[in-house]
Amino acid sequence: MWGIRNPPTLTMDSDTLRHIIHYGCHLVVPFLFAWAFWKAKWKRAGLIMLATTLIDLDHLLADPMFDPNRCSLGLHPLHTIWAGVVYAGMLVIPSWRWRAVGVGCLWHLVTDGVDCWLMGF
Repeated sequence: MWGIRNPPTLTMDSDTLRHIIHYGCHLVVPFLFAWAFWKAKWKRAGLIMLATTLIDLDHLLADPMFDPNRCSLGLHPLHTIWAGVVYAGMLVIPSWRWRAVGVGCLWHLVTDGVDCWLMGF
């Protein structure tokens, strides 16, 4: 047994922590936003915002398709400042669904930006 002198320790490298933060922000935070902005329909709004991760389909245009150490911002078409302007424009559409898409896409860009920052870009 471990005893008092040698308790078990959990260690996590920075890369693992970066991935937990990145995917947690992609998968969990949209539901927190949905609850904050659209309490009456937070589940549907959360699923819509979760579906905005489909903007990652533009990774199919890159070579290689997936590189865990690549910053997506500015590299992929749906991860550019111009795409961000379109996503921000969705916030003025008088439909909660389109606003949820806009919030989800903008949050996706923020999350990828945090990931780039954590990688040192």
